[in-house]
Amino acid sequence: MTGRLRLWSGYVLFFYVVTHLLNHALGLISLRVLEEGRHWFAFVWNNPAGQILLYGSLLGHFLLALWSLYRRRALKLSRWEWAQWILGAAIIPLGVIHVVGTRLAETLYDVESGYPWVLGSLVAGSWTGILRQFSLPLVVWMHGCIGLHFALRLKPWYRDWLPLLYGLALLIPAASLAGAAVALRDVAELAQRPGFLEGLFERAHVPAPEQVAHLYSIAAGLEYTALALLAAAIAARPLRDLWERRAGVVRLDYGDRRSVTQPAGLSILEISRVAGIPHASVCGGRGRCSTCRVRLSGDDRHRLPPASPEEAKVLARIGAPANVRLACQLRPPPGHYRVALLLPAAAGPVEAYRRQPQAHGGERYIAVLFADIRGFTTISEGKLPYDVVFLLNRYFRATGQAVEAAGGSLDKFIGDGVMAIFGLNQEPQVACRQALDAARRMALALADLNEAMSGDLDLPLRIGIGIHAGPAIVGEMGYARAAQITAIGDTVNTASRLESMTKEFAVELVVSQELLDRAGIDLGEAPRHEVEIRGRQGRLSVRAIAKAAELTAMS
Repeated sequence: MTGRLRLWSGYVLFFYVVTHLLNHALGLISLRVLEEGRHWFAFVWNNPAGQILLYGSLLGHFLLALWSLYRRRALKLSRWEWAQWILGAAIIPLGVIHVVGTRLAETLYDVESGYPWVLGSLVAGSWTGILRQFSLPLVVWMHGCIGLHFALRLKPWYRDWLPLLYGLALLIPAASLAGAAVALRDVAELAQRPGFLEGLFERAHVPAPEQVAHLYSIAAGLEYTALALLAAAIAARPLRDLWERRAGVVRLDYGDRRSVTQPAGLSILEISRVAGIPHASVCGGRGRCSTCRVRLSGDDRHRLPPASPEEAKVLARIGAPANVRLACQLRPPPGHYRVALLLPAAAGPVEAYRRQPQAHGGERYIAVLFADIRGFTTISEGKLPYDVVFLLNRYFRATGQAVEAAGGSLDKFIGDGVMAIFGLNQEPQVACRQALDAARRMALALADLNEAMSGDLDLPLRIGIGIHAGPAIVGEMGYARAAQITAIGDTVNTASRLESMTKEFAVELVVSQELLDRAGIDLGEAPRHEVEIRGRQGRLSVRAIAKAAELTAMS
């Protein structure tokens, strides 16, 4: 909940910054347009509702940032997180004097805190004031953009919009600084006229020297207060650790004979970081992604608290089983637990969203299709490597499109062979009918490919397809970025054997009767065979179809 409040307060502040910087950009036109734009800016923010929203978000964002710092068990941050924290801390000394010199000066001493007052003060002041004033929007903008990037990069649409957002991230501050610089130059030129600055300050109701000193003392007090709160948040961390050890300790076994013991109250992700164990966390431990998820076991697993609504929502999105939790959200009570990290430490935003419910592993009834080009070794002899690669890619594209059009999932390409799975998200009957439809589409696509490449092939390509259905173990298997959802088991092996039998029967398609019965399809007079499958007990009834393209289209 606190993370969500911090996020939304950040959204409000970022919108305020965007409108403020766009107002600065009007200085590229003229001083008059710049000041007129400020009236519209003030209309939005300088009213009771806007003031409550703005200053409430500012105070809340600062306090929640301190709370986040207090809650961290280890200050092992990524470079971008360090950059965001350092920029956020730099906002305080740069921004306090600006806020006090404008909003508070207007409230206490009736100063007209518009652009004439600010720009005139910069012209009359030293270069350090100009440097501080121009540094503030850059620091605030970079801090906000980093936070916005971490918040949005998990959204499916973010990657497509990133070029446009990146352009705006460069254009808005550049236009703002350019507009402010042009306006400052114009005021500096006008200040050469005798009495111009005096008249400008008189209209702005410039505060008296003692009032200016009072404003500076208020700014210093606010800076010291912020520094004291930051120091208190850091100093309270070891005291919290000592207090929490009184509640007991948590022991986590990570496998490979590695065990970690920490006081209760830490999240599993925090324990991993304290122990120096690489652990994926795209969102930085804010519970917005699922990359830190772990599988838990052990005698004390029943003592774990239930998932919060936010955690449950993320787990439901990826179809996680009951023993899978988000490491950043789970704070296990004292006990002994075994932990298995489910994603590699280098997992990124793509991994956060591409996982399917089947990724965690389980048994499911599926249909499996294997296809292979007949005599491809002979066909490829005498061809240049480029020609072989070109031909295979044309074939893979044709067969892959056929599988996807039928509703299946391409599993892998093996040499000149293809494996496809049907039923990851469908009922068995639908999956079996889709597999038959894919075989028909593949045969038709191959005929079109042979026609298109007739001038390059001595003999047309021929294909052999084997299809079988049954229970199989489905899950994400592999290592690091080579991991993918696949299937293993007797059903997969049988489908591969049926594809090999197309040579024996001199046909394009061999399909098991089990799949046809599940699909509710009657192939009529198609030859029926009882075959033995290596590694499988009993004989299997199959049908041999000479031309897969002659199958009736499956719905």
